[in-house]
Amino acid sequence: MKRVNLGGLDVSAQGLGCMGMSEWYGQGDWDESVATIHRAIELGVTFLDTADVYGSGHNEVLVGRAIHDRRDQVQLATKFGIDRSGGDRARTIRGDAAYVRQCCDASLLRLGVDHIDLYYLHRPPQNAEIEETVGAMAELVQAGKVRHLGLSEVNHDLLRRAYAVHPITAVQSEYSLWTRDPETDVVDTLRELGVGLVPYSPLGRGFLTGTVDPKSLGEKDFRGFNPRFTGDAGQANQRIADAVKAVAERKGVTPAQVALAWVHGQAERLGIALAPIPGTKRRTWLEQNVAALEVTLDAQDLAELDRLGEQVVGARY
Repeated sequence: MKRVNLGGLDVSAQGLGCMGMSEWYGQGDWDESVATIHRAIELGVTFLDTADVYGSGHNEVLVGRAIHDRRDQVQLATKFGIDRSGGDRARTIRGDAAYVRQCCDASLLRLGVDHIDLYYLHRPPQNAEIEETVGAMAELVQAGKVRHLGLSEVNHDLLRRAYAVHPITAVQSEYSLWTRDPETDVVDTLRELGVGLVPYSPLGRGFLTGTVDPKSLGEKDFRGFNPRFTGDAGQANQRIADAVKAVAERKGVTPAQVALAWVHGQAERLGIALAPIPGTKRRTWLEQNVAALEVTLDAQDLAELDRLGEQVVGARY
């Protein structure tokens, strides 16, 4: 497995998003999820991503149990900031210093570890200035509870303000063939400051794989209510999935591998370090995703794929 340096943190070139093992993508399977994490480590995928909000703590417990005897083999990332204690319809984004400290201690306990390699603020806070939040996160670094700091879904301004308080290692944002917002929102500042990008949902929440039927998504799968998957937008976006499939068939690989290869290829074009974290809860899809690192896209492939982002119908959420 190739390695990438994200603002001072050495990680596998591709990580594993663990959210779906606990919530949002249908029924979970504890044993298969743990087996998937173990298989990832065997294949050299050592960059694991979770958050305190995934399954209301369930995902951190799952990941912690899976790595309890192989902690030194992984780079563990988790997040805080989304407070669901009042219910999902009343959730808030918190960043006050006391909350930061409380969340970190709770995550360490659930994960069963003595430090977190990369600790993200999950979204820009609503009840505090970014300086207060990052200042509290910096104290966690000084205390040895956290090694590196990250932010998620921030723009140029917020990243600069945060970095002025403490160096930021990575920004995690949605980035894929059909979501290219970071290119205008934050990439220039990532390059200037030497901060890495961690693309989440690099497969368009599965839409780009051509294996998702929006009509068959269960009630526990949030994609059944997502603007890009449903109604006229879902039908219109099918042409994007079809275009990715056409490139895949020409190359003799899967659509998922084409979509991931495109994301990996953007590192050189954008002049930044990046490590996408495609999520899966099954070993079969994990192995397919890892194989994407061996796929090379030529000029014709890129010409066809690059224009797909302009054809997307519907908001991200």
